[in-house]
Amino acid sequence: MARYAGPVCRLCRREGAKLYLKGDRCYTNKCAIDRRGYAPGQHGQNRKKISEYGVQLREKQKARRIYGILENQFRNYFEKAERQKGITGENLLKLLERRLDNVVFRLGFGGSRTEARQLVRHGHFTVNGKKVNIPSYLVTPGDVIEVRDKSREFNRFKELAEQAARKTPPAWLELEADQYKGKVVAIPSREEIDVPIEEHLIVELYSR
Repeated sequence: MARYAGPVCRLCRREGAKLYLKGDRCYTNKCAIDRRGYAPGQHGQNRKKISEYGVQLREKQKARRIYGILENQFRNYFEKAERQKGITGENLLKLLERRLDNVVFRLGFGGSRTEARQLVRHGHFTVNGKKVNIPSYLVTPGDVIEVRDKSREFNRFKELAEQAARKTPPAWLELEADQYKGKVVAIPSREEIDVPIEEHLIVELYSR
């Protein structure tokens, strides 16, 4: 599937917010939005007042870019969220959070969602003992995600496991960093999803 392959710092500047697309670099003084906190391009510093539609569009684009998915796929998630019981916007974020690549990132086995997606695609993880190389695979409560035995010998995974052990995963996940595995214990609540997204704007956009 096609993916954006350009400079990701440009995306953060376009949205006017840190999207944490480059992992640890986003927490340093090298972060592009800290150094140049305006939109990219020739007229980036002279942006005009944005319309209501523009605000809604930017929020949708921000969500897409945080989770690294394409337009059609994002629309499919929205339609699925709309069919579920509950609040559509919250349902949408819960679906995005349950993606395998996001769960791997949340557990700390990927420095960014982009790296986590690549590691999943390369077959480094199992779900309930079976290899899964589909980043969009939706996990459910009770699922156990592990780094494959062969992959644990790679220095990168040793580094990631050490870093993960020093962090606290979201409450809906359990982590055993020394065992290179994590478990999904619940569907995340909206309060446990710490992404800078106002999902009601996305619902309003698609409701036009």
